Amino acid sequence: MAPETPPAAVAEDPTKAQNALVLALLHRLFEADSFTDVAEPYGLLTATTTREKIHGIIAGLQQDEELKLHFLTTLCGIHYPDQLNRELGVIYHLHSLVHNIRLRLKIFFPIADPVVPTISDIYSAANWLERETYDFYGVIFSGHPNLIRILNVEDMDYHPMRKEYPVEDGTREDKTDLFFGR
Repeated sequence: MAPETPPAAVAEDPTKAQNALVLALLHRLFEADSFTDVAEPYGLLTATTTREKIHGIIAGLQQDEELKLHFLTTLCGIHYPDQLNRELGVIYHLHSLVHNIRLRLKIFFPIADPVVPTISDIYSAANWLERETYDFYGVIFSGHPNLIRILNVEDMDYHPMRKEYPVEDGTREDKTDLFFGR
């Protein structure tokens, strides 16, 4: 990366120093208030933004020649049924192979309005990942070239990864907690 990292910060924790530089660059490229809930779990810089800004942010990061986040590692859905008006979400993992920088971006939105913009026009790998997220979570990617189910049958009327069903059948009598370490 072009900016020099202070030697004391590198000696202390190079990952934290690198994340601080990436976050400063994010704030410089985009509005500082575009990102909330910034954290570094396990050293991975993570920030939350909005679905209205996500396409512009990812397009800007993919084109940025300083960070070179040219690789979409993964894109997946998440479901938190207890978070009112933020039940569904999408997580994007971006990676710079040149600088070994990783960035996780998250967006959340109501389950009643599961529409987000596609990034398949930015990263071609997003095509299949968005189809899988649609298939399992019901997230609709506007502008996607072929948003159909990828693993489940087309006439399925539900999305199996949503936490809408009990994990186990409470009526089963052949299982006891003793045998399952509970």
